[in-house]
Amino acid sequence: MLKLIGSVYLKIFGWRTGSEAPSTDTFVLIAAPHTSNWDGVHMVALSWVFGIRIRFMAKHTLFEGKWGWFFRWVGGVPVDRRKPQGLVEQMVEKFEQGEPLILGVPPEGTRSRREHWKSGFYQIAVAAKVPIVMGYLDFANNEGGFGGQFMPSGDIGKDMDVIRAFYAQKRGKYPELFAVPRLRAEDDPSAGTNEGPSEDAAAEKTPEGPDAESAEAA
Repeated sequence: MLKLIGSVYLKIFGWRTGSEAPSTDTFVLIAAPHTSNWDGVHMVALSWVFGIRIRFMAKHTLFEGKWGWFFRWVGGVPVDRRKPQGLVEQMVEKFEQGEPLILGVPPEGTRSRREHWKSGFYQIAVAAKVPIVMGYLDFANNEGGFGGQFMPSGDIGKDMDVIRAFYAQKRGKYPELFAVPRLRAEDDPSAGTNEGPSEDAAAEKTPEGPDAESAEAA
């Protein structure tokens, strides 16, 4: 049923899929370019068409009370900023549980233009020893999908070159808001990869809706 709904949605908006389904059920998913309120909705429709479930980080308090079921249903993974482990460590623990997990992370962290991506997506993939898959929305061709799967090597510059090459021809709804993908550690080696997921990772909205900017970690 969800596949049918997703297909109808894409047809109504004139979109098409531009890739095959990912070959694994456990990975960190880059969600980019992120320049529009509707990016999350389009990505969810694509995930339904491909039959995959994208999870996202959200503040643990969202899962308490009467609405907890909803945030779990839409794919939320609770993270608690009060714990001594950071968000990266908490997500690595989730991956280490051995269950299928597709963790969607918009590394831009905002719809506004930013010159450096948050590095949390990379930190999580390296520490959890899981692949990175590059999800994309190309508004120039009304095409979206999941491609460019690779296992991060730990060489930041080399891995980011792979990511830059993949997104070079992808255009967000507002192209001027999407900068060339780059981590701060590439310009300042002393920064390492200690720049963790942003505070938006614990935002108190769901990223499934058109007005959402929550769970936008890394």
